[in-house]
Amino acid sequence: MPQREPSETARMEAEWGRYSSPVRELVMLNAVAAFVLELAMLVFVAWWALLLDVPWWARVLIAIALVGGLVVLWGTFASPRARVALPTPGVVAVKAVAFGAGALALWGVGGPVAAAVFAVVAAVSVAVTTIVRMPAA
Repeated sequence: MPQREPSETARMEAEWGRYSSPVRELVMLNAVAAFVLELAMLVFVAWWALLLDVPWWARVLIAIALVGGLVVLWGTFASPRARVALPTPGVVAVKAVAFGAGALALWGVGGPVAAAVFAVVAAVSVAVTTIVRMPAA
């Protein structure tokens, strides 16, 4: 396991020190839910692409391109260790685009109710993450 930079470790300890034990558990539960939502988003987009009415090889290429694009977008702008630090509204916008793509893909495979539920749960998770990561006043 790679060693963390001392400044990163101190930052994480300071961040976790802000929460009482029950709140820490809720924050961690939201982090797990966010990760599951991110994986689901990628699965939904790939699923939609694989159902397109084009030759099988084109479906596979489209699925790889779309999922790869979302992974690069997320890793560059929205992940906790994003390579490009955007202001909070920018991160929220990137997450909205990515989760919106997942919801639209799920709608496109015939799950409008599931897509709506996915969109609402993703929006709540992003809101909680955004509030939790706000600097302490």
